[in-house]
Amino acid sequence: MLPHLGNSMNHSAIYKKALEIFALTRQISFYLTPDVSHLQKNGTEDPNIYFTGDIVQQSVSLGPQILKAERQYFSEEKHKYAASVMRLSNLLYKNCERLEQINSNGKDFLPLLRSEIKKFRKLQRNWLLTL
Repeated sequence: MLPHLGNSMNHSAIYKKALEIFALTRQISFYLTPDVSHLQKNGTEDPNIYFTGDIVQQSVSLGPQILKAERQYFSEEKHKYAASVMRLSNLLYKNCERLEQINSNGKDFLPLLRSEIKKFRKLQRNWLLTL
């Protein structure tokens, strides 16, 4: 858990799901990185190495954006941060799809992450109505 996020007992369900997604993406990235970190036969690096970092960066950004949206007083500000959460979840999902194309045993965990993102999106739709 991130040290600046504090106690999650009082947080919303979407925030807790964002923390679960973050933990899952870190583990998946850790598992995939050795398979895509080597150089290809032509001497170039595998471009998929960046997607492993992207899923972690996008998932780590979900939680703080959710908290910012929930703590705003004005509707316009809340929706600005909510749009950011939506954009991050869409990017995360697309990067999962891209990583499923790599040659690694770790890609078997990506459908699990995609299903968690789908659950997150359902929570997100309800959460948007409460802002």
